[in-house]
Amino acid sequence: MKFTLNQIAAMLGGTVEGNPEAQVWQLCKIEEGQEGGLSFLANTKYTNYIYDTKATAVIVSNDFVGEHPISASLVRVAEPYLAFATLLKKYNEMQLDKRGVDPLAFISPSATIGKDCYIGPFAFVGDNATIGDNAKIYPHTYVGDGCKVGNGTTLFAGVRVYQNCFIGSRCIIHSGAVIGADGFGFAPTPDGSYQKIDQIGNVVVEDDVEIGANTTIDRSTMGSTVIHQGVKIDNLCQIAHNVVIGKNTAMASQSGIAGSSKVGEHCILAGQVGVVGHISVGNNVTIAAQSGVTRNIPDNVTILGSPATDAIKQRKIYVYQRNLEQLFKRVEELEKQLKK
Repeated sequence: MKFTLNQIAAMLGGTVEGNPEAQVWQLCKIEEGQEGGLSFLANTKYTNYIYDTKATAVIVSNDFVGEHPISASLVRVAEPYLAFATLLKKYNEMQLDKRGVDPLAFISPSATIGKDCYIGPFAFVGDNATIGDNAKIYPHTYVGDGCKVGNGTTLFAGVRVYQNCFIGSRCIIHSGAVIGADGFGFAPTPDGSYQKIDQIGNVVVEDDVEIGANTTIDRSTMGSTVIHQGVKIDNLCQIAHNVVIGKNTAMASQSGIAGSSKVGEHCILAGQVGVVGHISVGNNVTIAAQSGVTRNIPDNVTILGSPATDAIKQRKIYVYQRNLEQLFKRVEELEKQLKK
């Protein structure tokens, strides 16, 4: 689909410097610009590319001043990065604008399907399930009995939502994610085997949550495993039973939270973070990559290491560890001198 620069500027609340009728039909990096391409300049490290780019147009800030001639037209806006993000969102929405129920989908007669939904081939919607307006259920996705999927939510191909789980509005769940598998609950028996503890709760995912590919969120033993509004979870994460994650917390790939732990609001869990069970992490906590959290963490701190401790203290420990060989040699030398 082609757009004139006038149309682009109108979308972004900007102005055109150059040919307002020039047409663009693809988004591109400024260093890889080509005819019909629209790029942006937000980082000054890339300024040199604007003078040679083959892109038809570049989004720049209102106060950008070129030091050399620029062949591309300019779309001036207040915040180039946010403006380009807006265009990416609109582009993606157009790419994913699917509607209608494929005849190869299975929908239980007792299920409720909202307006303007997309349900792809071989998708399954179980008994008494509810799919909200404008939701998208991609091929080979399973929505179990009694589940609710909110308005405008997208479940990409191969997502599995077990029975009686709730997904809020405007959520995005990527391929291979499993919502509501049994929590890891087993009781040891006298003969050394394990008795399964049935998991009869569910998972509640609130509005505006994004869950990455192949991430798993287990149903609770009783009650709910809860992912609160605005949480962003990367690919390949594990959320155990009865965990609660607070609003707007972000969790990077290969991180895991063990059963019944609570993570507060506005936290950041970097890659490969592990949180043991039955503890609480406060609000506004940052946990550095590969940290192991083994105790309750208060609000407003940054921690790292395994076991994770205050980041400043842990960095000092790392310095000491790097110098251990040298320190050992110094101690040996001092011991020799003392013997003499």
